[in-house]
Amino acid sequence: MDHQINESIRDREVRLIGAGGEQLGVMPIAKAQMIAREQELDLVKIAPKAEPPVCRVMDYGKFRFEQAKKDKEARKHQKQVELKEVRLSPGIDAHDLNFKLRNAQRFLEDGDKVKVSIRFRGREMAHTQLGEAQMKRFAEGLGDCGVVEKPCKLEGRNMTMFLAPKPPAKP
Repeated sequence: MDHQINESIRDREVRLIGAGGEQLGVMPIAKAQMIAREQELDLVKIAPKAEPPVCRVMDYGKFRFEQAKKDKEARKHQKQVELKEVRLSPGIDAHDLNFKLRNAQRFLEDGDKVKVSIRFRGREMAHTQLGEAQMKRFAEGLGDCGVVEKPCKLEGRNMTMFLAPKPPAKP
């Protein structure tokens, strides 16, 4: 959000807040700019929608630096959700399915979303119901740590389903 500063403020009257946070009252813009110049600071409009607009006397460069620092700190603590993919086949063996289930469970516990996909090759296209059954079995196997975000859907030769981590239980 860009703020209007010094001469770019075009309002006739403003409510002024001093450098220490004290209220200086409503005054003409010229007087407010003069007060800011005397203190060798900037006049910054912080609440343009207020009536009259609120301006503050501050060091704008320092203010922008502090804001950038806060934004960077906030971004650092955000968890980036990744999308992991698990590929199955319509005729997957029980052991292989369990192995893929464990991997998907680990992904969900780490807070990532999981895309489960099955690619049908050749004659397998005639038996898409087998793939759908595998998907349902896979979703049931992850019932304790994940929820189906988008149910299985056939698009061309691929069937996909999206799983998301189960939200934490509320006390």
